[in-house]
Amino acid sequence: MESIVMQISDNELIKRFEKDCMVRGLAEKTVIEYIGNLRIFDMFLKSNGRNKNLLNIDRDTLKEFVEYLRFERAVSQKRIKNYFSALSSFYEYAVYERLFDKNIILEVRKRYLRSYKKANNGNGQRKLISVKEMANFINSIMDIRDKAMALLLAKTGIRRGELIKIDIDDINWQDMSITLKPTAKRSNRVVFFDIECMVVLKKWMERRALVANPGCKALFVSYMSGERINRTGVYNSFTKWAKMVGLHNPDSDKMEDHFTPHCCRHWFTTHLRRAGMPREFIRELRGDAIKEAMDIYYHIDREELKKSYMACIPKLGVE
Repeated sequence: MESIVMQISDNELIKRFEKDCMVRGLAEKTVIEYIGNLRIFDMFLKSNGRNKNLLNIDRDTLKEFVEYLRFERAVSQKRIKNYFSALSSFYEYAVYERLFDKNIILEVRKRYLRSYKKANNGNGQRKLISVKEMANFINSIMDIRDKAMALLLAKTGIRRGELIKIDIDDINWQDMSITLKPTAKRSNRVVFFDIECMVVLKKWMERRALVANPGCKALFVSYMSGERINRTGVYNSFTKWAKMVGLHNPDSDKMEDHFTPHCCRHWFTTHLRRAGMPREFIRELRGDAIKEAMDIYYHIDREELKKSYMACIPKLGVE
């Protein structure tokens, strides 16, 4: 087996792993993050005279990598955890392909990444804010693009990746609905928005006409490039305003101290449920994958779903 391993370069291994991730059906953004983290680890192995490769590591090497991330690159504990999630997935693949004996990432994670869980007392939860707090947050956002993005996230519960892929043509203004691009995580692709969301979106459309490049179809664009905004752009714009109103503390390792775009999905789900919307309607709007065989035979009337949404979605008094 060693002779076979020696013939495989790290670059080839990473390409094979990337293909394996896609065959397994992992989300595109997950694959991109995994490969990026793995390449950084590979560069680390070849720096400072280490001359190691991906199939020639041990626990000491991984401990050095933790030290490198934490002290030299000043990476947060949460980010380190993301690196090791990628490494764990890779070495699971290497074990499956009989290129490695066992996944040694697991024991290293258990010893050196435990503090993040400890900081959350083992039961950290995403921040959930009240309807009033969400209204204050949205109304504090002075930039119309950022306000439209935050409001759409809150009113639809869509994911950040789904938000950035929305094109202008995906919006049905008369029906007050948006048809999202298909993804592996989503079943139902149609989401609705209410009047106050439409008002803000229309204001953004007026501003967008001045900043978007000709031919750009994206609903939300970067002010710098005039092209489709990326995930980082959405995150930075959202957390900037959240930090200003005291909802987001980027320096904390506690999950409940962070208010990010994904918290809107949690807010959307919780407050629809508190307003009395049936669970199956909420699941339909969230686009959750069908988990039970009986669900295949359960069909929700679209107009009934829309009527329930309009009745239950919290009104924020957006200015």
